[in-house]
Amino acid sequence: MSYLVLARKARPQTFDEVVGQRPVVKTLQNSLLRDRVAHAILFSGVRGVGKTTLARIMAKAINCQQGPAENPCNVCESCRTITAGSSIDLYEIDGASNRGIQEIRELKEKIRFLPTSSRYKIIIIDEVHMLTTEAFNALLKTLEEPPAHVYFMFATTELHKIPITILSRCQRYELKRVAPIDMGKHLQKLAESEGVQIEQGALDLIVREADGSVRDGLSLLDQVFSFGEKNISTDDVIQVLGLVSREVVLKLTKALLEQDPVTAFQALEEIFSFGMDLKRFTTDLLGCFRALILCKIKGCDELLDLAQQELVLFRELAGNHSSQTLHMKLTLLLQGVEEMRYSSQPRLAMETTFLKIIESSEVTPVTTLLSRLDSLLAGAGEAGQQSGQAGEIVSSMPKKKQPSPPVAEQKVIYKQVVEVQAPQDEKPAVSAAPVEPPGQAEVEENVVEEEDSLDDTSALLPDLKNSPDATPALRLEPHQRSVRRDWMEFIAYVRERSVWISQDLQRADSAKEQGGELLLHYVDPANCSMLRKDENKKLITEFTLDFFQKELTVRFVIPDQNSEATQDGQESPLKERHLLANDPLVLMTAEIFNGQIGDIRVGPRFR
Repeated sequence: MSYLVLARKARPQTFDEVVGQRPVVKTLQNSLLRDRVAHAILFSGVRGVGKTTLARIMAKAINCQQGPAENPCNVCESCRTITAGSSIDLYEIDGASNRGIQEIRELKEKIRFLPTSSRYKIIIIDEVHMLTTEAFNALLKTLEEPPAHVYFMFATTELHKIPITILSRCQRYELKRVAPIDMGKHLQKLAESEGVQIEQGALDLIVREADGSVRDGLSLLDQVFSFGEKNISTDDVIQVLGLVSREVVLKLTKALLEQDPVTAFQALEEIFSFGMDLKRFTTDLLGCFRALILCKIKGCDELLDLAQQELVLFRELAGNHSSQTLHMKLTLLLQGVEEMRYSSQPRLAMETTFLKIIESSEVTPVTTLLSRLDSLLAGAGEAGQQSGQAGEIVSSMPKKKQPSPPVAEQKVIYKQVVEVQAPQDEKPAVSAAPVEPPGQAEVEENVVEEEDSLDDTSALLPDLKNSPDATPALRLEPHQRSVRRDWMEFIAYVRERSVWISQDLQRADSAKEQGGELLLHYVDPANCSMLRKDENKKLITEFTLDFFQKELTVRFVIPDQNSEATQDGQESPLKERHLLANDPLVLMTAEIFNGQIGDIRVGPRFR
């Protein structure tokens, strides 16, 4: 007899032998014990997880002469014939080769008759999603109300391709991928039964390549047994399966993170010289970066199927870099892998991708950049205020020496200054005689030492002009700011407090003061949509009061959409100018010739 591969030799024959599908197995066993078996059962899942195997075990359990029991006996005639595939009451067909309506009609004719040697007829359709729409429609009525002696069992890897009318008539069981721990134990048990010693690292590689499929794992294990002797090492698995050594992939990952191009290109040369499939290599490299990102997320490292030694290495490597940096490098790697698949020079495309990843520096979070920008803006604001104060001090200093006024005028000024600086709590003595200033010689000496006594005296006036005790001659009117003259200074004043408000104010087509109101005219209402909100309008009013020293009511003047047309139904000149200025053809022409839009004239004269 020809050799029987492990995928067939180790196929489970009872529910207890099924690997990694405990919830489904328990539900099926309870349905058998409580006589609640559905007449139509649908098993779905990825390849090699036990769909067809569970259907066969279920068929044996239903027709077992000792049951229905939670486990078939595998001894009675019914169990042995089903195991051998010779039972005449079990119809196991392939949906891909029997997908037409004629095959379904023939099947319906067969199930009309009672079973020959078993209690029930079992219909197993593998890859049932391959049936045509007509075949599914022909099966609908029979599947909903089948004969009492018939059970249907379907298996599929693409559940979404099955019509909802079929799904609603079946009891569905979704089989999951087998966990790496369960897979490793199962393969280790099979290796021991075959008398083969296999290293743990080699077993981990097989489990990783199986990707949750027991059949794939058994096929790989069978291939490794054919290559090696009684002792299977990790290098044997690498050579047989065409894998790259895990150390090479980890070395390459570390070089990309630590910006070491020499090590990265040497590792890539080693991989190419080994002759490994690029798709498998890039998959392993992407898996390493995924593991690094999961290690950065607290609690997600448990999702990784890695040996403890590798897990410690990934945690240590991920701790040296931020999550943003790892995410950026993974994004660049993904883009490079896509480019490599469609490139005529895949190695060159991969080397270019590595250079991009290596040259990319550490990523700084946006929150950190914003905080730095805020601190810089705050520092610039303080520096501007200090420079403004210095400018006021400099402006109060004498620009050039002025001729000294007559002594009589100095006496009057001195007398007024003395009266203003007298303490309020001390009442000056009532005297008809005025207070005499120092002698003329002292005043002249003051002039010589200070070079300009009048300027020194006038330097005191800004501090005294608003004093309630100052005489009318010393009360000076403050500089009256106007909207028309000082509008740009007002924009700069607002910019120190809110950048975006100053930008929107600068977009105003005109600004003027009229009747205690600040009229802001906007041709495009979109330029002031945010400013018209109550909270922003209140801020502008406060800025206006602080800068112009007067209460002005802010009012926005925007075009009335209902009055944009003239009496003859045409657009108003203002609206027409605005439309022409934003015309795509005009904008494109200005961009091509590197020009600017100047005066826009509309009307019959200019057409």
